[in-house]
Amino acid sequence: MAVDGSGRVLQLSAVSLLHPEEQTLEDMFTGWRNQQLSRNLQFDTIDKGIGCVRRFVDHVNEFPWNWSPEHVEEYFGDLRSIHQLKHSTIRGYQSTLRRFSSYVSNPDYGWDRVCEQRFGTHPSQVFFDWNTASHAQEYEGRPAKRPFTKVELQMLFDHADDQVELIAASGKKGWKAAYRDAVMLKVTYSYGLRFNELRHLQTIDFATNPQARRFGKSGVCKVRFGKSRKGSPHKPRSVLTVFDWTAGVIEDWLANGRGTLDTLDLFPSERGGLICESTLLRRLRRYLAELGLPMDGLDLHSLRRSYATHLLEDGWDPRFVQFIWGRNR
Repeated sequence: MAVDGSGRVLQLSAVSLLHPEEQTLEDMFTGWRNQQLSRNLQFDTIDKGIGCVRRFVDHVNEFPWNWSPEHVEEYFGDLRSIHQLKHSTIRGYQSTLRRFSSYVSNPDYGWDRVCEQRFGTHPSQVFFDWNTASHAQEYEGRPAKRPFTKVELQMLFDHADDQVELIAASGKKGWKAAYRDAVMLKVTYSYGLRFNELRHLQTIDFATNPQARRFGKSGVCKVRFGKSRKGSPHKPRSVLTVFDWTAGVIEDWLANGRGTLDTLDLFPSERGGLICESTLLRRLRRYLAELGLPMDGLDLHSLRRSYATHLLEDGWDPRFVQFIWGRNR
């Protein structure tokens, strides 16, 4: 079946299909992918959306042209009661499925004609305001999530440094990875970074701040992979170095930890690629457990929260903090 670049059906195939249901579903995914590409959505977002629809199809054991509101209620009832997914996760799944359902049920795209010819029925929208979660407030995080206190943060950084020395003294492998992760935790806090912003940092992303030359070449961190809005490229921003110890941490890592590599990445993995969030998160959770700190309320994003919280506690201008934190509108 031919589908154009915007996801519209161009012509129906006259050839009898061996598995028409599966083929039609795959064609729908191809069309939906094209439609989302024309909206300039990221490939990862598109792939995750298609995966979400596939899971729904597998669970209800029905194809989109046979979906009903009962399927919606059954699926999300299980996700909430059995799998205990978070409210924000449920709402994200519902939003994705609602967009797909809108696409295949819109007559402009032609799937109603395809399904009527092949199956004697057609897709219709089954995700409504009355059977899906509403986005009633901007913040949906769990109340337990919080920033580190300054004492907790110092404990964490000291413990991370101690682990590097212990591993190095034992002669075991892993001291370099432990050193890298310790520096990553400190840099995350130093600039209030999201993990994706952190993992994409390169050695060329640091520059001198003419107004604060004491920080040397680490006076400004240029974040090139800031959080993007839907359909837009990553939003860049520059974050000034404000803590006296940050420049020394970066310089020591470049000189004694990272070494000379063929990549510009500031924190390459052992295999030379980008670090996975799970790698650093496992390290953080282990350190929190060893220190007796609560793992439920503290995570990688707590370092970003701590950055803004501590600057405000120290008397920094709230507008300045909001700007360099990447929350200016």
